[in-house]
Amino acid sequence: MAEVKSLRPVKREPAAIAIAAQLTQAIMDGSLPPGHQLGEAELAAQLGVSRGPLREAMQRLVQQGIAVSEPHRGVFVTKLDEGDVRDIYFTRSAMEAAACRLVLRQDPQRTADRLAKAHRAMATAARRGNMTGLSAADMEWHQILVAESGSRRLARIAETLFVETRMCLSALTHRHPDPQAMVEEHAALIEALRAADEPRLLTLLEAHMQDAVDRLTGGEGGAEAG
Repeated sequence: MAEVKSLRPVKREPAAIAIAAQLTQAIMDGSLPPGHQLGEAELAAQLGVSRGPLREAMQRLVQQGIAVSEPHRGVFVTKLDEGDVRDIYFTRSAMEAAACRLVLRQDPQRTADRLAKAHRAMATAARRGNMTGLSAADMEWHQILVAESGSRRLARIAETLFVETRMCLSALTHRHPDPQAMVEEHAALIEALRAADEPRLLTLLEAHMQDAVDRLTGGEGGAEAG
């Protein structure tokens, strides 16, 4: 197995959590691509850990659904097909709509201010043609939205969904989003939030998610990464 450059020796306890975090990051950025086997011997040597905590970490990934254990074969990074992409964004749409409703009942202006900061980072990346920076700012925007809901359960659900989203984007990097469309769509969402216009906010959010599905699956429309 080729060495994965983004992995480094684990130095802090609990080791299993630190290992799982590194493996998750490598899966999200495509260093460990869909279908790739997570070889125990190679990964243990590269991370500088024993197989015990590594197995525990890999089991965490299996429980999250971002890896799959095949009897007598080993553990592999999950492969996502078009059905998975649709399901991920369908679930994200429901989850983030719930987050929007909670935010509107708390302090929508504060949330809008926080989202505006991430939006400025998106706009800057778009102007510079920095697609990596744009994608990172996009994900930060959605993570802020969920965090601002104050719901620990939504945050827990979102954690896996955002990992799966990054897996989709890494696997389908040839389907580039329209940077300006991404910036404009997020700006419209912030505007609806500031106006406390729940129907418009939820309609825009649903369209936003559908655009991502269309782009990633080769459907009609679709300008943004999600």
